[in-house]
Amino acid sequence: MRLKDKVAIITGAGMGMGREAAVLFAGEGAKVIVFDINAEAGQETAALAEQAGGEALFVQGDASSEADVKRAIDEGAARFGALHVLYANAGVLWKDRDKSVVETTEENWDIVQAINLKGPFFLTKHGIPHLQKAGGGSVILVGSISALAGFSLAQDSYTCAKAGLIGLAKSLAVQFGPDGIRCNIIHPGMVDTPLQAPYLDEAKKKAIAAEIPMRRLGLPRDIANAALFLASDESSWMNGAEMVVDGGFYAM
Repeated sequence: MRLKDKVAIITGAGMGMGREAAVLFAGEGAKVIVFDINAEAGQETAALAEQAGGEALFVQGDASSEADVKRAIDEGAARFGALHVLYANAGVLWKDRDKSVVETTEENWDIVQAINLKGPFFLTKHGIPHLQKAGGGSVILVGSISALAGFSLAQDSYTCAKAGLIGLAKSLAVQFGPDGIRCNIIHPGMVDTPLQAPYLDEAKKKAIAAEIPMRRLGLPRDIANAALFLASDESSWMNGAEMVVDGGFYAM
């Protein structure tokens, strides 16, 4: 019960790392606001979270819409009475459209930025006042090892958005630390999720795993476990930090 009496909102919780975190958080005693654009997936996640022993509320919406994000926060806070954890998990990975700057269209660049960077902006803009009312809390952003190292297969809008979140995490940590609010960022490596599935067949998975010191791809639970630590009081003196969870890839 590491999250007993805590209320968390998780964006992009319909599948993959977000769903895993919602179920894990619920099992640890949290009340979870499941936010996702996909109604069927989001409702399924909420049901799984309740089966895990917690309470859950599904709110449908687009992470790149300020009105949708604010509505989810307001509905969740009204339902559960408070808000303690903001988990900005929602993201988009378009390897077929988000490429090098010399290939990516302005429209595709803007969509990736809107979901991956503006989404966390909206979540923190409207969520932090609730954390202040609660006397403190945890903000968890999801970056990427793509923000830490260059790759020959470019995804430049994605890379820039994730790099921007590093700056946001540090700024929020300094601004709101005095209020008992800490902000940290997780940098996942290659994780086997539905987001990656269109680009990974078994041969590619084996090739990527061979380049990772742990010799495997990450699992959604690997990232959810890191998020659980950051959401819990166990990380109460961890603020403005970057957690690299990648099986050792970045260490090479």
